[in-house]
Amino acid sequence: MPLHPLDPLSPAEIILASATFRSELLRRGIRSVKSCYVTLIEPPKLEVIAYLGIATSPSDLNPLKSGVVPKRRAEASLINTLTGEVYVLIATLKTDGTAVVDSYEQLEKGLQPGITMEELVISEEVVRSDPEVIRLCAEVGISPEQIMCDCWSIGYEHRFGEGLRLQQAFLYARLGKDEHLYAHPLDFNCVVDANAGKVLKIDFAPHRTNPAKPNELSGTTEPHSIAGDSLQDAGRARIPPPMESHDYLPELIAKKAADAGKSWDVRRDLKPLHVQQPEGVSFSMDGNHLKWQNWDMHVGFNYREGIVLNTIQYFDKDEGRLRPIMYRASFAEMVVPYAAPEWPHPRKFAFDVGEYGLGMMANSLALGCDCLGAIHYLDGTMSDHAGAPTPLPRCVCIHEEDDGLLWKHTDFRPGGRAHSVRSRKLIIQMICTVANYEYAFAWCFKQDGTMELDIKLTGILNIYSLAEGEVCGAFGTEVAPRVQAHHHQHIFCLRLDPMIDGINNSVAETDIIPVEAPTGSAENWAGNGFYAQKKIFGTTAEGGRMADTTKGRQWSIINEDKNHYSSKAPVGFKIMCKDFPPLLAKPDSLVGRRATFAKKNLWVTPYVEGQLYPAGKYVQQTPKAPVDSLEYWMEGERNIKKTDVVTWISFGVTHLVRPEDWPVMPYEDISFMIKPVGFFRANPALDVASAKDLESVSALKKCCKL
Repeated sequence: MPLHPLDPLSPAEIILASATFRSELLRRGIRSVKSCYVTLIEPPKLEVIAYLGIATSPSDLNPLKSGVVPKRRAEASLINTLTGEVYVLIATLKTDGTAVVDSYEQLEKGLQPGITMEELVISEEVVRSDPEVIRLCAEVGISPEQIMCDCWSIGYEHRFGEGLRLQQAFLYARLGKDEHLYAHPLDFNCVVDANAGKVLKIDFAPHRTNPAKPNELSGTTEPHSIAGDSLQDAGRARIPPPMESHDYLPELIAKKAADAGKSWDVRRDLKPLHVQQPEGVSFSMDGNHLKWQNWDMHVGFNYREGIVLNTIQYFDKDEGRLRPIMYRASFAEMVVPYAAPEWPHPRKFAFDVGEYGLGMMANSLALGCDCLGAIHYLDGTMSDHAGAPTPLPRCVCIHEEDDGLLWKHTDFRPGGRAHSVRSRKLIIQMICTVANYEYAFAWCFKQDGTMELDIKLTGILNIYSLAEGEVCGAFGTEVAPRVQAHHHQHIFCLRLDPMIDGINNSVAETDIIPVEAPTGSAENWAGNGFYAQKKIFGTTAEGGRMADTTKGRQWSIINEDKNHYSSKAPVGFKIMCKDFPPLLAKPDSLVGRRATFAKKNLWVTPYVEGQLYPAGKYVQQTPKAPVDSLEYWMEGERNIKKTDVVTWISFGVTHLVRPEDWPVMPYEDISFMIKPVGFFRANPALDVASAKDLESVSALKKCCKL
């Protein structure tokens, strides 16, 4: 048996569940299927809390464990490869090694599970071997072995009706082994039927190729008809790909320089920097249960959200007990809409969680490169089309890092003392490759009770070609000759299921308001007055909010049943984030209709079991957000005060592409923090020792006495 009710499914459990599901389908006469995922259905929240003995209220000082082990349940989506029908099955996995099917559902036509890694690979081969694709590539000097493509989710494609399982393919040429294929974009892309294994349509985008009207497209931004000639509809001639290499691998850069009679080398003047912990790490792991510096939590992992943190608690020395902070924290969804309006570019707005799966796209991390120092790794287990377990080794790394100063003060008076304490943080990280892009997701836990999420965006830009002499236009940047990258956004939706000192929480909004009374008045003589104006949300009608930097707006998750002994304010944690871009697509756009979670920066909903995904459970090819999505969950004036609530935070970045982002992008950083406000009696890090690192030395020549 797993050590914890929220542990991911083991390989043995995946095998058992898959065999049970296939037997059920065979009993129903369904013989040819491919499995899209097999995953754990987390037990009901209250059952887990009771089993683990977590406090449910501020007065629950000695919670008892129920002793009732929650059931292990598995879910899978399987596609009938003959008809395209989708089946969702759920089974209970018994302790005696058997399983029983709890439910069977055939999804409505048009509902699709996310794309699998196998489908992406197969679809690329479908495109590369298509006779028309080969012919079109030959027209611009690209041979069959040079054809490469990235297959993406297709967004929404109205031209093919419902029921087909579609992908779009962006085509490139790779001119040599390991060469930068994105440097050679082709001037068309394809629509692929992933179930039938065939190319349905080849689309050519219009360009700005008229020298007399350099900013005018050769065609409209509308989609071309399926039956028509897309190149003719685009109003332009074929555009050969740019052939200059723009490599990022050091040996290929050096070879290109040598071929040109020049020399190139990596920097050799950077001295080694080692992270060593001679006495070992300060955290402990019992399976997926982690403890570090008063923090206590469970680290889960699944195919869709990747890292999922559960039952996050902090041991408060003043109260002598573990205090709950968060029941569940997960990467619930994200969307990446692009700016160019000419078809087929508007199809580029991938939902990397719901349409693929961050866990499925997670890397196997390398010691000493992706993660530096003394590292503990967690392995994951995915599943293939046969429903068999596939190992994903080292998909999560856990390690400690120095975090600069934690706190310091110097008494400047003669003979006064100085005292400084260095900060340590614990990192729980995964890195996901979604086609051209990489995302490094790192949860950081700090000694003062702060939780931080750091997301680094790197990898390679999505690239499209320009004709000779063509102006790039306002929607992108020409990062290299005839190589353009369109501007785009990355909007993430973080789901936080708070449990601040118990289940019943509220959410407050605080604006910083200048005193209205004028300078010179009795109320505000110096004109400097300002104060914090707080409002606690009562219903979902108030629970969808936008950030407002002009008011210094902050949101806090609080427990109104417990007040701080001195401030008298409810205990809580505040949300801190500087990265709140608005969704720039119009509300009724393809993106706006599907990514409704991105319309607000904060949403607060009452907790409902199973409501995990803000764009819906089945995101693939939806024309609009379904009823089981965040905006619909806000309908009505449902109570969100002093009850079990969920907060959804949409944040991210608008990426106006720079030439320096090419040929591979230095990371762009997005951060999000949850910081205690009145939760602790005082600074909870007063007990962190002031340690002097005896391995630190003076650099260069000694210039002063230490």
